[in-house]
Amino acid sequence: MRPILSCEEVRNLEDIIEKEGTSKAELMELAGEFAAAQVERLSPKTVLVLAGFGNNGGDGWVAADILSQKGIKVTVVSPVEPDEVPSTLARHVARRTAGRDVTVFVGPSRDELSALIAKADVVLDAILGTGFSGNLRPPFNIWIDALNDAAATVVAVDVPSGLNAQTGEVSDVAVRADVTATMLAPKLGLFSADGPEYAGELICGELYDKLDEVINDVEHAAETVEASDLIDFMGPLPSGANKYSRGSVLVVAGSATYPGAAIMAAKAAARAGAGYVAVAAPEPCANLIRLALPSVPVFGMPADSRGAFGAAAPMQVAELAERYDCVLCGPGMTTAAGCMGVVTSLLALDKPLVLDADALNCLASVAIDGIDSTPELYRREAPLILTPHYGELARLVDESGVADLAHAIDAAQRIVWAAGSDNLVIIAKGPTTAVVGVEKVLLPLSGPASLATAGSGDVLAGIIAGSAALNHDTVDAWELLCAYAVALHSYTGFAAAERWGEKSVIATDLIDLIGDAMRLMTDEVLGDLDGEGAQGAAVKEA
Repeated sequence: MRPILSCEEVRNLEDIIEKEGTSKAELMELAGEFAAAQVERLSPKTVLVLAGFGNNGGDGWVAADILSQKGIKVTVVSPVEPDEVPSTLARHVARRTAGRDVTVFVGPSRDELSALIAKADVVLDAILGTGFSGNLRPPFNIWIDALNDAAATVVAVDVPSGLNAQTGEVSDVAVRADVTATMLAPKLGLFSADGPEYAGELICGELYDKLDEVINDVEHAAETVEASDLIDFMGPLPSGANKYSRGSVLVVAGSATYPGAAIMAAKAAARAGAGYVAVAAPEPCANLIRLALPSVPVFGMPADSRGAFGAAAPMQVAELAERYDCVLCGPGMTTAAGCMGVVTSLLALDKPLVLDADALNCLASVAIDGIDSTPELYRREAPLILTPHYGELARLVDESGVADLAHAIDAAQRIVWAAGSDNLVIIAKGPTTAVVGVEKVLLPLSGPASLATAGSGDVLAGIIAGSAALNHDTVDAWELLCAYAVALHSYTGFAAAERWGEKSVIATDLIDLIGDAMRLMTDEVLGDLDGEGAQGAAVKEA
């Protein structure tokens, strides 16, 4: 696993490195050297460096100096004369570089800048760094517009200028980079909101040769998960396995309106490895589910007049659930009164429980001012896994501001920390999905856009439950098991997109490719062990 840091955590890390004897001036030299190396590998003959006022601009000046010494024609564009750069460190390297074999262009017009960009093979974006937030001001908004309009090849230093390094938001305009050369550790905003769209290929330069010794001295906003981190969940079945030793799942789901959700979740749980899967569904849809799943026992439960779980269902569901290693509740269930009773009755059991979809909405409806205000509703000894997308997460914390990864992590941590349970995990689903536990946040492999289709979440819920059941006797890190399930779901998305095309994937396609996805994950592990693997978010170390 590789750490991802918030902006504050990066500043704290730099302070620790300075106390260990490596000054911020030395880090600037190393950052500029690393940025120059990423430009040089593109084999340019001419390079344009856009340098801002601060230390990010200083990195650009250093890179310009190094590239010019390698025989590359370099032009630096600055908003002010080198002697007038506000940052002390950046001013020093700007003066030094300006006195060498580079061309310096101060305060160009839009047309002049566009002409300079057109002549460059590569543009190095060193305008704004991790401290930027809010709206861009002249001349930088003009610079970035001109750069994006030119469709130039761009290497960004640390973060694309205009991107909020903490939230990943772009409030006005930001550089669309082909490569982002980030320093010390990736920043959270590169994975959140607009970050992945603007960052391009993400390459991390550690800079400090003792980084491994100090990186754990600061908190980590999150950690990326490599396929090799999940190897414990990929072994073959024991030769003496039987359907019960492989674990059992009860899927409590469905309604007369949405029977398909229960079908997809149950089939996915079986494909994910559970040896015995059963479904508890309202009686009006039970026969349909039986026809769709001939290998799965289906228990018809009392229903209300609309075909959802009725008032007598909670007790019967709870009694049935006692016989299973893991329970999944929620897909297609609706939020009728009987459904709320089912959710609360299952929370009272001493069984690993996955709450998905309408089960989460039922939980949110029972709470007042967010479930984190009443943690006794969901605090339990047995493992509890919640799988909200951003809208469901917003309802769980009773606010509307969950719109990106950074805010989703904050909301999920509020819920987890309120309960204080080591066995509570929230899978905050989005373009980049976060697995949030009480002590850490994991970012597994992100799937393709083809996963953004109705029913995809039901398949993921089934994979989680099936994986939990299969490993129920051995798992001791529930965050990691959830990361495995999310990654496996992502691999099904890649496999389905390859087979049917990105726009043509439907949720049922994913289920029958779970086995193929497991093989892809195993191949990725072998690649990691050979030193050639890559995490799906494409963070590379130089």
